[in-house]
Order: sequence, then structure tokens, then C-alpha cells
Amino acid sequence: MFELKEYNFAHSLDQADKLLHGDKGNLILGGLLWMRMGRKNYNTGIDLSNLSLNQIIETEDGVEIGCMTTLRQIETSRKLRKCFGNILRDSVSHIVGVQFRNSATIGGSVFPRFSFSDILTALLALETQVHLYRGGTIPLETFITMPPKRDILVKLILKKKDWKTSYQSHRMTATDFPVLSAAVSSQGNQWRICLGARPAKAILARKAAALLPGKPDKEQISLACDQVVTELSFGSNLRGTKEYRQILAKILVKRGIEAICR
Repeated sequence: MFELKEYNFAHSLDQADKLLHGDKGNLILGGLLWMRMGRKNYNTGIDLSNLSLNQIIETEDGVEIGCMTTLRQIETSRKLRKCFGNILRDSVSHIVGVQFRNSATIGGSVFPRFSFSDILTALLALETQVHLYRGGTIPLETFITMPPKRDILVKLILKKKDWKTSYQSHRMTATDFPVLSAAVSSQGNQWRICLGARPAKAILARKAAALLPGKPDKEQISLACDQVVTELSFGSNLRGTKEYRQILAKILVKRGIEAICR
């Protein structure tokens, strides 16, 4: 179990930022769920609960998700389902259980850039931007590749388009981490294919997506699935081998594309 010397409710983002950089042992708190599995000692835990950052707000051009929004809010949001289909709901519905999802926050799920993250895989398939307090607004795919920095993830910004989406995953048990996950989206002739839990971080298969026209046939889908395995790297761990994941990649991507084309 982790330990905190102090617990501080921030009254503004400016105060939270100053506290964060006041000591290397200070940190921003999310739902505290993954932290409970560690044994580190920290100085000050900074709670953002009083800053109204737990809202899903639809704007003219997109949807903004505050960093303290829970995974359960994302799972049940009609706004998100209306704008992006079921991809976000499906990406979080297998995560442990409702009690866990009522506590886990989107900020705590995205900022650490976990390789097994379902929601990160789904967000990459959409044109998602990350708004950082110091770092400003940057594309999620850029954020994932950046080295860790001491900053505050304020919100996610998802662009509204005529998205058609699908999320697929394979797990050893219903609530376990995914062996492999695949998120697919299309908008007109533009496709996005993302693979997560490879077991490396989620990544876009751009060359595979470029092979797909607006309405691909079986041969074109098969070529795109083959390209996914050629383009991306896969590894082995306790949940599956490299070869097993390569087979799963073709299956999950094919299912995702076909679900959109129905």
C-alpha cells in the first residue's frame, strides 16, 4: 500500500501545478486504484475533485472529457454514444467491475499511458487531443510517444465527425487485461486502425488503414489485416505469445472492419 504525508484539495489548476512542482514527491491523484497496488511513499497527494473536471461537455466541434470523469460516466454517456457510437462504452465495459469504474478516472487511465489500456486504444482510433496545463493541446498519438513529464492532464478533446466505430478485444477471462485489443473507425474514405496490448503501447496502423476504401470488399479487408501484422510489432508475455497475437490481430481487425461495413 502507498503512503502520503499530506493530502491537499486543490482550489485551482494554478495551485495544483505549483504544488506538483513544489516537490518531486508530490503527485496528482486520480481514482487511486492502481496506486493501491504499489508500495511507494509520497509527500503530497493533490486532489482535483473540487475543480469541476468530472464533466463531459459537448461543443459545436467536439466533446470535452474532464480528467476526473470516471470510466463509468464514459460507459453510460449518451453524448459520447451519439457522437462516437459504442466504441468508448465497449472499451471500458470489461474493466474489472462497476464499482471499479465508478472510481477510476479517465485522467488516471490516460496519463500513465499503460500498454494494456483499453480506453487509450479506443481514443486513438478517434481524433483525440490531450490538453495539458503546461504542455497545451497536442494530439493523443504525440502524447503517447513523449517522455514522461510533470504536468496535469486537464481534459481530452474529441473531434466530432460522422464516425462509424467498433471496438474488439480478446481476454482470457471477462474482467482480465486484454491479450490484444483493436479499435477501428471510419469517416467517409478515412479509416483509422489501432492495436493495443501488443503487449506494447497502443499504436495506429496507418499503412493498413490507407489500404481501405470507403466500402472495402473481402479481398481489401484481408490485405489490410495482413498489413497490420507486417506493419506493427508484437511481443510475448504471460497472456500470449507473439505468434498468437499476430493471429488475433488479423481476426480482431477483420471483425472491426466488418462491423462498420454492415
